[in-house]
Amino acid sequence: MSVFLQKQIDKLKKQVLEIGACCEEALRDAVVSVLERDPDLAERVIARDTRIDLLEVELEEECLHTLALHQPVAFDLRYVVAVLKINNDLERIGDHAKSIAQQAIFLCDEPAIDRPPFDLREMSGVTAKMLRSALDALVGLDVDEAKAVRKLDKTVDRINAAMYDDVIAAMRKSPEHMEQLVHFMNISRQLERTADHACNVAKDVRYMAEGEIFRHMRKRRQAAEQAEAIAAAEADPAED
Repeated sequence: MSVFLQKQIDKLKKQVLEIGACCEEALRDAVVSVLERDPDLAERVIARDTRIDLLEVELEEECLHTLALHQPVAFDLRYVVAVLKINNDLERIGDHAKSIAQQAIFLCDEPAIDRPPFDLREMSGVTAKMLRSALDALVGLDVDEAKAVRKLDKTVDRINAAMYDDVIAAMRKSPEHMEQLVHFMNISRQLERTADHACNVAKDVRYMAEGEIFRHMRKRRQAAEQAEAIAAAEADPAED
């Protein structure tokens, strides 16, 4: 690797981690604005999303510049391609944080309910931990740390899945709180999607380190199994 390319790779790493830090802050403040019914904090989260969007565009342009000017190969090429993907996932996390903050503003305009219809603190805490672990894995190209993110995602999926039954039960019990419950349901969805994006970041870190694409592994395995079954059936047709 040339000295110039190494400097460019270091620059990309610094930029993507800056976006990651902004997303962590946005997610944390968005959840706090819900829990503490703080519309001013929610407004600040929404306003700061513009910075995340601008950083995303700058990083994308820098990645394309690196590809065109330095023509990286092997690990360096994987790194730049993965950063492009991670950049997009982080920007989407910023959007989800913004959406949570918007739900917080709506909730602040409605009477408070006794408690959210799901464990918001646990779900948001696990989601934040997933994002932090994914970024830590990126810093050190730590495959084990990246793999751990997927395990945490199961907790988020479990809470989100149980949330629907809890919301329906709460609506039946307290129909006057239906609007607030819908907003909490949307918050749960945004956290679940944020967790999915954190998983994507972790998968791209594994791609950087190992050179294998780990996205959609289940679908790819299913497609391969179906192709094998079709090929076997064509090779050994049933007798009339």
